Amino acid sequence: MSSVMEYTPTEMMTIAAARRLKGGMVCFVGIGMPSAAANLARITHAPDVVLIYESGTIGAKPDVLPLSIGDGELADHADTVVSVPEIFRYWLQGGRVNVGFLGAAQIDRFGNINTTVIGDYDKPKTRLPGAGGAPEIASSAGEVWIILRQSKRGFIEKLDFITSAGYLTGGDAREKSGARGKGPTAVITDIGILTPDPVTKELTLTALHPGCTVEQAKEATGWDLKVAASVERTDAPTKAELHALRDLHARTAAAHGTAAGGE
Repeated sequence: MSSVMEYTPTEMMTIAAARRLKGGMVCFVGIGMPSAAANLARITHAPDVVLIYESGTIGAKPDVLPLSIGDGELADHADTVVSVPEIFRYWLQGGRVNVGFLGAAQIDRFGNINTTVIGDYDKPKTRLPGAGGAPEIASSAGEVWIILRQSKRGFIEKLDFITSAGYLTGGDAREKSGARGKGPTAVITDIGILTPDPVTKELTLTALHPGCTVEQAKEATGWDLKVAASVERTDAPTKAELHALRDLHARTAAAHGTAAGGE
């Protein structure tokens, strides 16, 4: 009997992101898909990962995914709760966060994120949810992972607004800006994984999920996507990973509806 079950692209993306988290890491978690991936890692292979949310919860262990950073579920199951200024100044800006795990509405080839507006800032076509703590996480976490579905609507040649800095214009621009962290070291999508070129910092396709192709990735990108000379293949989700993720979403739906799960 095969150990592989049928799965959706979103499930593959969430599981691929979760696998990157290792035990003992301190992870600053965004709401939505980052939260689903981080908590999946916690309940499967990395039970001692330390999850931090910007409302001040440290060592959060929610049984269901939170609706927002202020969800009481986070505080109820955290090791401790501190003030928002402490979480940012002491923990994040003090260099105590290994990974910032973020979502995005749009991203460009250098990993810059837009979650503010589409169109002109004063008269936007769409007003997006906004920055929250993402700009600080993007500039101060040891490294940043970004998770979002890959499409030409989300992978943009030129952003209308940069909410959170990636590598800015590429090369050493981020370093010159004074940002402390390494920046976005991985972008996990429903097609594959992109990582920055060591020199230019342009996002490059370095891994594909099972059944996905280079052509598919290029077609879903708003710029001429660079592809590594050797593209790896991610492993398909295991039954255990899928059961854990689906149970997490089922519990969340029973408690909150589907809004919190990042599906």
